[in-house]
Amino acid sequence: MSEESLPYDARPEYGDAHPEYADALPEYAERVLEVTELIPPGRVMTYGDVAEWLQEGGPRQVGRVMALYGGAVPWWRVVRADGILLPGHELRALEHYRAEGTPLKEASRAAEGHLPRLDMRIARWDGGERAQGHT
Repeated sequence: MSEESLPYDARPEYGDAHPEYADALPEYAERVLEVTELIPPGRVMTYGDVAEWLQEGGPRQVGRVMALYGGAVPWWRVVRADGILLPGHELRALEHYRAEGTPLKEASRAAEGHLPRLDMRIARWDGGERAQGHT
């Protein structure tokens, strides 16, 4: 994914153009992370849901923000629309889902790796009442 596909304020800064802002998050990234923190335990939003909530960017841009900055928020609550656990982070995410009671669909024995998927029909959160006054 190229940085040009990110909203302008989500693009990383390079060089010494603004060294005083080296630790500052881009505004779009801050907004994505704020939405992530609103998702209640046991519920999830897709990358596209977050972008739609913000009325900016798309699933790839949200995914890029989560990849770069998501470690400090409940990253496991922003997921793929098909409910497949995030490749490379499946076991860590699964621990969180089980601890939070996130609805899962157990995998069949024929499924690769026998890992469950998220039950998106039940687990997906649309913002509910807490969505009032979102950013």
